[in-house]
Amino acid sequence: MNVYEYAGNLHTHTSYSDGEALHAQIAQAAEDAGLDFVVVTDHNVWVDGLERYYGKVLLLVGEEVHDVRRQPQANHLLVYDAEAEMVLQADDPQKLIDEVNQHGGFCYLAHPYEYAGRFGNEEAIPWQDWDVMGYVGLEIWNYMSEFKALASRNVLAAVYYSYCQELGIRGPFRDMLRHWDYLLSQGRHIPVIGNADAHGTSYSMGPFQRVLFPYEYLFRCINTHILTEHPFNGFLEHDKTLIYDALRAGRTWVGYDLPASTAGFRFTARSGSNQALIGGELVRAGAAIFEVHTPQEADIRLIFNGQVLARTKGTHLKYTTAEPGAYRAEAYRRYRLSSRGWIFSSPIYVK
Repeated sequence: MNVYEYAGNLHTHTSYSDGEALHAQIAQAAEDAGLDFVVVTDHNVWVDGLERYYGKVLLLVGEEVHDVRRQPQANHLLVYDAEAEMVLQADDPQKLIDEVNQHGGFCYLAHPYEYAGRFGNEEAIPWQDWDVMGYVGLEIWNYMSEFKALASRNVLAAVYYSYCQELGIRGPFRDMLRHWDYLLSQGRHIPVIGNADAHGTSYSMGPFQRVLFPYEYLFRCINTHILTEHPFNGFLEHDKTLIYDALRAGRTWVGYDLPASTAGFRFTARSGSNQALIGGELVRAGAAIFEVHTPQEADIRLIFNGQVLARTKGTHLKYTTAEPGAYRAEAYRRYRLSSRGWIFSSPIYVK
């Protein structure tokens, strides 16, 4: 099966909620960063009529829905392709997810694990209602959530990492990965995305004031890569369908593209004449053979039930097994004198 790869960011905010830029400016920042698409997800507002190609970048509009009356805050939901504002259902997470699905949309849980930050007195906004069903997947790596955790240590850490962000960003929270592996071990199909959560906000602390995370910079960092069955053709509805079909099917990986581009990563499995790509199901006919290819040398790992099944340093990992279940791939690279999370793939499911 021929596949086509595209990179985008699925979580960003404009001045329609708590961001600083408008849609055209965000699209320009995404183009400057080399992305193919970007999705605006303003808080509790869905803005119609702004989806289009701006230059080379396709901009789509979703929504980040949450109950503003809930204290402390929790349960932010990234809604895509619902074509309507969903905020009226925000007080009941299950009812909200059901409503999104009834509108033909789908959703991912936003920053499910978070830790409060002292920089700007930012509260933690985790996901708490884990008994809900019907969502597609998880946002396992959120750049601003990780920075918030770095800044939570003390004021000095907040100032240090605000000027040296690249020294702190390391990968998804361990608790997040453990919970994801737990869900997979229960037989759930749970793909993943990773995003900027960009706002373009200026922060100040005493005499220090700075736009710490410009949109373009964040769009060069943690992104979601997708595999589509057909190439983009430059038309809104055609390419929008390809993006959302890939996200629904979990043909995704999370890439930290700042240390090195993750474009060209592949994760496949085969058994007899049966084959599967990221997000797919493999019907086992004897042994299942997994292969991971990375565009540059990395510490590559194959994960099953939270355990590392195989590990190698290089650009290719191959492993044979007969166990059914969900398998996923990770890759780490050294950057700024430390090992950093680089690639986190959605699973392949062996039946």
